[in-house]
Amino acid sequence: MEEKKILLSHGSGGKLSFNLIRKLFLSNFNNPYLERLDDGAILNIEGLKLAYTTDSYTVDPLFFKGGNIGELAVYGTVNDLAMCGAIPKYLSCSFIIEEGFSLNLLEKIVLSIRDASEIAQVDIVTGDTKVVNRGAADKIFINTSGVGIVKEGVNISGSNAKVGDVVLINGYIGSHGIAVLSEREGLKFETEIRSDTAPLSSLVANMLDICKDIHVLRDPTRGGLSTTLNEIALSSRVDIEINEGDIPIQEEVRAACEILGYDPLYLANEGKLVAFIPSEIAPDMLKKMKENKYGKESRIIGRVLKKSEGKVYLNTAVGGKRIIDMLTGEQLPRIC
Repeated sequence: MEEKKILLSHGSGGKLSFNLIRKLFLSNFNNPYLERLDDGAILNIEGLKLAYTTDSYTVDPLFFKGGNIGELAVYGTVNDLAMCGAIPKYLSCSFIIEEGFSLNLLEKIVLSIRDASEIAQVDIVTGDTKVVNRGAADKIFINTSGVGIVKEGVNISGSNAKVGDVVLINGYIGSHGIAVLSEREGLKFETEIRSDTAPLSSLVANMLDICKDIHVLRDPTRGGLSTTLNEIALSSRVDIEINEGDIPIQEEVRAACEILGYDPLYLANEGKLVAFIPSEIAPDMLKKMKENKYGKESRIIGRVLKKSEGKVYLNTAVGGKRIIDMLTGEQLPRIC
């Protein structure tokens, strides 16, 4: 029998990633913190409630319209903390660098990390550097871990979606995936498509000012909006319904997807969140989100229907309804 091997699709954030995490990592590392499979772990240490997360960044190319690997390494981890309802405070930053990598490029990345940290109001307090032989890595990989403080009364988790919740998103989806792909492949579009890379901690803080009873927050990165909603549906054991006509997609992104054969529902985002909240607070929440620079295009895109095994339904623009699943296969490797 041929030995099973890791595929690029195992890192896509889709169904193979989900199965790898559950069947290999979770089954061997299982504990109450990890089994929630949220964007970070919530730790209670002598009365202090902390969020802790880690992420690795391998994006190719290193620089693209609207962002770069340095900004991703800060904002991605800051956003994972924010999705726990935390105020991000401290990051670690570790580098794996290929022998022969440009020192000028490294400095450019480091300066970008510095600037992004200042914008996100976090300090980099520890780190590590390793250099590997030429060919043993591709240019540079970065890992960041983060710690944040969770205020009393905040209890956000992918397993907390409730029947009757409305689903909100803070803006247009799919631009990061297309921006990275176009830079990688040298594609030119009539209108420049830029990544949505952004820190969402200030937006989440504004949302929590309106109501601490936010049930779920997630950032739809690898695997896109569809995969993220499926993860929430499975964790919360609910059916979710979203409306195709309400999902914000820029026309240039939609056109690029049609040309290239991609579905924007599965494209990565780096400055988006989905929130599940009680329907009665939705008007005030939307108003508050739109006051933040990262939430001006916020809108309601769906709702939680009922308790179930966990499915996601899309009401199509032409009046039909279909089930949307997690990403299968690999759309765009090394997207973040």
